[in-house]
Amino acid sequence: MSGKQEGVDIGSLSAQQLTAVKKQLDEEVEHLTASYTQLAAAQAKFKECLRIVQTGSSSFDDSKDILVPLTNSLYVKGKLSNPDRVIVDVGTGFYVEKDTKSATEFYDAKVKELGANIQNLEAIVQGKTNNLRVVEEVLRQKVLAQGAGPALAQA
Repeated sequence: MSGKQEGVDIGSLSAQQLTAVKKQLDEEVEHLTASYTQLAAAQAKFKECLRIVQTGSSSFDDSKDILVPLTNSLYVKGKLSNPDRVIVDVGTGFYVEKDTKSATEFYDAKVKELGANIQNLEAIVQGKTNNLRVVEEVLRQKVLAQGAGPALAQA
């Protein structure tokens, strides 16, 4: 199978076929928009982690108590044994101990990677949205033409 896509003249499609294409494009745009939202949320999470690592190590005191998250809503009191070392979630439940410089580099790379993915996804969503507008316009014209046909026959 070749990687070349063949175009279809949407003007030659029936109203029923155009409706099916419109429905498919609507579903694709909805799915891509949800993916965009998830990527943006992940990027915000990594930005927050980056901010905490950058500002946190200098503001932590060995004698000061901290709250350690066990779940999203359960925290326990704790003390930092070494404020210059952090545990980083590297994905799929794996954690790695890193110094703050390495953690900053890790989170910075993640933020940049997600930013690039978000930009690519924005371009794809824009293209699909433009395709959807074109299909809607052609469908509108076909429906109007079908509605005008019987009116002209009666005259």
